[in-house]
Amino acid sequence: MYIEILIVAALIFFAAEYSGVLNVGRFVEDYHDILWKLKEKDYDFLLAARYGPDVNIQEKFNTRIKYAFIALAFSLFFLFANFSYIMIIVAFGVAVLVYKLPYLDLKSYRRKHLNDIDSQLPYYLKNLEILIQHYTVPIALGKSIETAPAIFKEGLQKLVDTINAGDSTVEPYMQFARDYPVRDSMRMMRLLYRLSLGKQENKQEQLMTFSKTISNLQQKSRETKYKTRLEKMESKTMTMLVATGVGVMILMVVAILMTFSI
Repeated sequence: MYIEILIVAALIFFAAEYSGVLNVGRFVEDYHDILWKLKEKDYDFLLAARYGPDVNIQEKFNTRIKYAFIALAFSLFFLFANFSYIMIIVAFGVAVLVYKLPYLDLKSYRRKHLNDIDSQLPYYLKNLEILIQHYTVPIALGKSIETAPAIFKEGLQKLVDTINAGDSTVEPYMQFARDYPVRDSMRMMRLLYRLSLGKQENKQEQLMTFSKTISNLQQKSRETKYKTRLEKMESKTMTMLVATGVGVMILMVVAILMTFSI
């Protein structure tokens, strides 16, 4: 019964959309100002972090709204055979879920993205330290791009281009830290900026400070990896224990039922 209702709903929807009687896209455009208020505060930032600064935020958001309305329409059609206030709430719940899923996916990607940056930044900085011993900081940054982890290359290129364009302030370094906002990134970029300003006679002393800070970051990164690995092992062990316990309980229940049946 439900399958037939769903098929009929799909046919009606596509016929209405094709004929122009129902146009979800036009509805979204007409009520854009009102619907725009539903947008999460960090949605623009998360989109730019994943797809780059040229992403069409309005198009992405309108697509979310459109799919949410389509999900609502299909849910109401699907639940029509058992129509009630509870079913209406369920239909709106499905629409909200469809609307929120892309946003939650962006947040999940951002968390994973930051974890990757956090684990790779200390090792990139260590390679950069070696280059700084032989070159000035701007030149060392430029030479580091080729061997840098892929995740940093776009930000590094932007940093180098800004410096080469004549910006000698701390802002290009801080922008890089904002693009990769992980543990101690602000501090490391300030150290790097001061190192770029330092006189040659003070360079070795500043390099030692820079090197010690990188070593501390590497140690923290190793500790984080170990802790994460340990938590995963504990989680798997607990899952195995729970599964074993549930299995034993089921076997005991089956054995008792078989005993009584005999």
